[in-house]
Amino acid sequence: MPGVPNVVLNNGVEVPQLGFGVFLVPPEQVVEAVRTAIGAGYRLIDTAAAYGNEEGVGQAVRQSGVPRDDVFVTTKVWNDDHGYDKTLKAFDRSRARLGLGVVDMYLIHWPTPARGDYLQTWQALERIYQDGDARVIGVCNFTGRHLEELLAATSVVPAVNQVELHPYLPQDDLREVHDRHGIVTEAWSPIGRGKSLLDEPVVAKVAAAHRVSPAQAVLRWHIQLGNLAIPKSVTPERIRANIDVFGFQLTPGEMASLAGLGTQPRRLGPDPDRFNG
Repeated sequence: MPGVPNVVLNNGVEVPQLGFGVFLVPPEQVVEAVRTAIGAGYRLIDTAAAYGNEEGVGQAVRQSGVPRDDVFVTTKVWNDDHGYDKTLKAFDRSRARLGLGVVDMYLIHWPTPARGDYLQTWQALERIYQDGDARVIGVCNFTGRHLEELLAATSVVPAVNQVELHPYLPQDDLREVHDRHGIVTEAWSPIGRGKSLLDEPVVAKVAAAHRVSPAQAVLRWHIQLGNLAIPKSVTPERIRANIDVFGFQLTPGEMASLAGLGTQPRRLGPDPDRFNG
């Protein structure tokens, strides 16, 4: 199976293009799931304070037998901890729970615009980055408007914006903003939620043409767009299948047919302009 390529971020740090997400993976299952993922070849692991499983992620990385520097670990500051001082304290708690020393990437989980303090939160991330405690800093779920406001007021450009992105929601306009500013797009929920996307006839047709699963076809679409993607599963077979997407190539027509599912964009998660949880 071909290896996962790296993407170079705007500060020169390299990150694997395909990773493993642990959203909603219970703490009692996360150690085994992450161990399985690392054994299958994943070297990007994505967690968050809000997931309640940072300790298990850190334990799995330490027990994996893979050198620490070879595994890229992301975590995130939750909405209740926005603000300069609160974010610094939240980072220290996350780093302690992970127990891995330097955090590879630290992200603002949501802009929560009603709170109005994501600029102060970003300034705390800049401090964490400048102190060398995180190798990379970025954001999640920021719209183009949120990004433009942040960029006008701060000095470090986010390396990554992790957003909901799949064929139902291709985020073309936002990816254009990212390209303009040198921000890498990272897709959460890359194969959608539930079965609806994977049951689409166009997805089935593309998958059958390459003798792969619908999930593999959609993940390959992400790879060819240049996105980072972090599929999640606790099933060992699916964990292994989701990383096996580098031995085939979608045609331009197949890429367009999958993107065509987003002609009328369909968001499956919260709207970043309204979510303030």
